[in-house]
Amino acid sequence: MAITAAMVKELRQRTGAGMMDCKKALVEKDGDLEEATLFLQKKGMAGAAKKAGRTAAEGLVATFSSADQKSAVLIEINCETDFVARNDAFQNFVKEAGNLALSSGAKDIAALKATLRADGQSVEDWTSTVISSIGENIKLRRLMRIDSPEGVVGSYIHAGSQIGVLVDVKVSSASDEDASGFARNVAMHVAATNPQVVSPEDIDEAVSAKQKEIFIGQSIEMGKPPAIAEKIVVGRMRKWQSEVSLVKQPYVKEPDMTVEKYATQVGGVSVKSFVRYQVGEGIEKAKSDLAAEVAAQLNN
Repeated sequence: MAITAAMVKELRQRTGAGMMDCKKALVEKDGDLEEATLFLQKKGMAGAAKKAGRTAAEGLVATFSSADQKSAVLIEINCETDFVARNDAFQNFVKEAGNLALSSGAKDIAALKATLRADGQSVEDWTSTVISSIGENIKLRRLMRIDSPEGVVGSYIHAGSQIGVLVDVKVSSASDEDASGFARNVAMHVAATNPQVVSPEDIDEAVSAKQKEIFIGQSIEMGKPPAIAEKIVVGRMRKWQSEVSLVKQPYVKEPDMTVEKYATQVGGVSVKSFVRYQVGEGIEKAKSDLAAEVAAQLNN
């Protein structure tokens, strides 16, 4: 029997399984929707759609770099529990997805989801299959790719793959070894200090204005007259700009010098950009009451 797109769509709506899994089930059961549904349920492939609605705030970040360090990707993939984040199947999923992102040239999650694996299955359908297999919701949350044809991309993973960093370093005269070492060390620094911008000039004017307003308000609350508060804020703003700017921060390995001075010491290198991911940042985690959940189960 010919399997149509409409049949695959209906089976997917019924079961929440991936498109390729639905097509295979229909082929296996000669187009019988009921039998195909039962087939997917027995295989544990149904129900991915329901799981996809659950909050996924745990997981891993990972970096993947080309051999010449000219290209790299940083990816965050979430699951529901730390237990699954430590699971080999989930970690293998992250590794394969990251390597596929690097090799395919995908620059964001949407592009990665549309990418086909070697077996012809889309990453989106593959994710649905893994959700069914693992039993938790999985989210390919975000992806950043950096290409640096005239430099190197440093990478660093910290805290059990909970924080990941990429740093794009422009190289003018440094050796490959010195440039790579500088890029990795700065990536480590970014993981530790979480700067907001590369330099003070990169701070958004609206962000700067809001911070100034906060400082003025704090000074007035302390009883300072508005005119005096304005003068006090000048120094506080200068200090704040240094604190949030990567190159002005004290270098974590040698706090007596800034990152900017460290770059000068190495020679022939400068930081162009960076990206830092921390697992689950910005995701509102659902609060659960274990006693209430158990009571609800007992009453069902």
